[in-house]
Amino acid sequence: MNATALTRRRACQSLALLALPGAALRAQGAWPQKPIRLVVPFAPGGSSEVVARSVAGELTKQLGQSVFVENKPGGAGVIAMQEVAKAGADGYTLILGHVGTLAVNPYMLPNQPYDVNKDFVPVTLLAKVPTVLVVHPDVPAKTFKEFIAYCKANPGKLNYSSAGNGSSGHLSMEYLKLTAGFFMTHIPYRGSGPQMTDLLAGRTQVAMNGLPSISAFIKAGKLRALAVGSAQRIPALPDVPTIAESGYKGFETSQWYGLLAPAGTPAPVVKRLQDESARALRTGPVTERFAHDSAVGVGDTPEQFTAYIAAQQKIWKEIVAKAGIKPD
Repeated sequence: MNATALTRRRACQSLALLALPGAALRAQGAWPQKPIRLVVPFAPGGSSEVVARSVAGELTKQLGQSVFVENKPGGAGVIAMQEVAKAGADGYTLILGHVGTLAVNPYMLPNQPYDVNKDFVPVTLLAKVPTVLVVHPDVPAKTFKEFIAYCKANPGKLNYSSAGNGSSGHLSMEYLKLTAGFFMTHIPYRGSGPQMTDLLAGRTQVAMNGLPSISAFIKAGKLRALAVGSAQRIPALPDVPTIAESGYKGFETSQWYGLLAPAGTPAPVVKRLQDESARALRTGPVTERFAHDSAVGVGDTPEQFTAYIAAQQKIWKEIVAKAGIKPD
């Protein structure tokens, strides 16, 4: 075999190797070799920010590459999800998924430009964050039962705010309205930051938010906590009852956040991300921050997270249909 033919043969072998799944990554060396972008489909200031930045900070230390958080709000999370769905499946672009983008939008927004079950690969469920029902101090109701009675006696008098259409706060309140049988107008905002500004000023009166974004305001007396959506009372608010124990047995709603990558991301990279994320959730800085906000770290396998998403989709498909939840 002459030199030209040998060179051509080696080139063909190299191309064939690079065509194998993950071969391009192996050819470049062990992953990661550059910074990793973690896209959060919400504005800064909410529970998603706490989860994303806490975990990203530890992943940066463990992986030896910067894991930086990029907030990209808008369109009930669709803008960010679409961008990541089209990103390279190389482990360098990830997204923080949550109940709205993964379990509700497929039924609330039937014409999404991607398929959440086909265009993404679940990596791990990172955390569950308790949802708290709060009211502005000017609202006359001092207890959850008084609140429900007031809403039923004064339909439409109170407005509730959320961080946006499809956000956990929006979904949780619609679920409660359906369960308890009362009416309030929804005022969506572009993130928890602007939502809180108007809630604290009394321009809106009610919200169901994750504890991290409202804990300080509850302690300062600027908001009144009436109930929690979790199955059990939470350590941070031991005197605040659950909605379930207040007459609505079986009611449960919480915010949950997980890590996903574009479909086609090599299995070894997904496994490494899951392993490192689970490790990050056990570190002191993360466990301390989560404990402060009564959040529960998870860190399960991709298979378990996939099954969890499917179960949540079944639940919220029914709620979206019964409550008539639509993008405002």
